[in-house]
Amino acid sequence: MADFTGDNLSGSRFERVDLTDAEFRAVDLSRARFRGVDLSGVVMRGVELVDVRIDGEIQNLVLNGVDVAPLVNAELDRRDPVRARMRPTDPDGFREAWGIVERLWDGTVERARGLDPGQLHDSVNGEWSFIETLRHLVFATDAWVRRAILRDPSPWDPLDLPWDEMPDTPGIPRDREARPSLDEILALRGDRMATVRMVVNGLTDESLASRTEPVEGTGWPPPESFPVRECLLIVLNEEWHHRQFAERDLDALETGAKRKA
Repeated sequence: MADFTGDNLSGSRFERVDLTDAEFRAVDLSRARFRGVDLSGVVMRGVELVDVRIDGEIQNLVLNGVDVAPLVNAELDRRDPVRARMRPTDPDGFREAWGIVERLWDGTVERARGLDPGQLHDSVNGEWSFIETLRHLVFATDAWVRRAILRDPSPWDPLDLPWDEMPDTPGIPRDREARPSLDEILALRGDRMATVRMVVNGLTDESLASRTEPVEGTGWPPPESFPVRECLLIVLNEEWHHRQFAERDLDALETGAKRKA
């Protein structure tokens, strides 16, 4: 166990470091940046939480004795009632949700076409570029629909892009240097979206309530059985949030382009 009592670690970078059960006491974390970290089970007492921004999956977050996660979700649903439709419970609901995803992404892609093609490879504040976002959604579909539900043990395309913190896994591509054109990635993306459409169109109450059969071999997700509904909800969640991220970054790219004009 390392002990950093009294040490000055300001400006340090911690990447793929295991801090499970670490203790922070009288520590200055001002302006620290956390990305892709697991804070499950963290307890903070006597903290000053001012001008803080948190984006991510939030559940059972208790602030001063109040679980604020339901309040946050209710407010997000109020701001955008369509968001609640991304949590369907029956086959018709999944078909409706996927139709919404298709329609919203059509608008986002059309907006992206208005930018210089080179800008679609630009990162905004260290986030994925627009093209990388589409590549990641191909990966999500390949993982949770083509592998988990349709039982293809190796559904990957060379342009698939796993999340950054995923350990390198044999057989799963992770080419951060690839620069496909928008049309190239949209062709691949269109194929994967059509696969999801096929699956949701064929859903019945029985199939939605069933579990997947484990797929042998290395890959993601691991060779386990999952509820079909859970697999599809993961895909909807990925589609919803990454489109929001893409829209946010398109705002920044458009603003930058206007300033240069």
